[in-house]
Amino acid sequence: MSGTGGADTGGGPAAPAAARRNGDADWDRWPVHDYLRENYRELHPCDAAVIRHHAAFYRALPPDGIDASVECGAGPNLYPLMAAAAACRRVDALEPGAAGRAYLRSQLDGGADASWEPFYALCRGYDPALPPRLDGAMARVRVVEGDLWSAPQGGYGLASMTFVAESVTESGEEFARLCRRFVRQVRPGGLLVAAFMARMPSYRIGGGPVWPAFPVDTAAVREVFAPHTERLRLTRVPKDPTLPEYGDDGMVLLRASRRTEQGPGGRG
Repeated sequence: MSGTGGADTGGGPAAPAAARRNGDADWDRWPVHDYLRENYRELHPCDAAVIRHHAAFYRALPPDGIDASVECGAGPNLYPLMAAAAACRRVDALEPGAAGRAYLRSQLDGGADASWEPFYALCRGYDPALPPRLDGAMARVRVVEGDLWSAPQGGYGLASMTFVAESVTESGEEFARLCRRFVRQVRPGGLLVAAFMARMPSYRIGGGPVWPAFPVDTAAVREVFAPHTERLRLTRVPKDPTLPEYGDDGMVLLRASRRTEQGPGGRG
């Protein structure tokens, strides 16, 4: 990790480096193609577990029952967008980074990469209410520039977040604030579905820089979400040995709804 900074004060131990926060990383330069090559050019067992979990969540909803949903920090991962396309009439892919937005727009304008077809086949196998073709599902998606700090609160019936809050900061306080902002994307009573990498430290994609992350586990996710949600359900997915070694210990998957009355927990 670069950027230690500070003056040499002599023989004492070095002061611990300050936790890097979301705003310290250049998300416009996120290595989209290295990330896709390492993670999404084939369907991994952990992807199948997330798709199965999300499909059960969406299958319980009536087709077209949600007017608009949001995928927070969408990045270049298309399968959370696909999975929402039966229940949600519009899916907003909220993305702060220029590189991520460019990839998403290329997939909407020119058709999705062929490597996404097995992901969609699995999505539709679990949820036959999805459109027959991937392009039909993606037609419901629109790319929105922005992040959890700038997005209006309470504007959606459903919000999804996939490997975001824990993968953009080394600060536990900022992780919690990002999760609270995620909850507040939906109206009181609105639905939430999410996936988190478990115990993942700051990480490297390809040969590029180290990106900030905050290691979380099921207990940490429960602690953040329980005061602000109802019907909270967490599912643990074991580590997937077919993925690159990022130092993680699997995944934590979440289903919940926003409390209709605000619980304790502070602002932000």
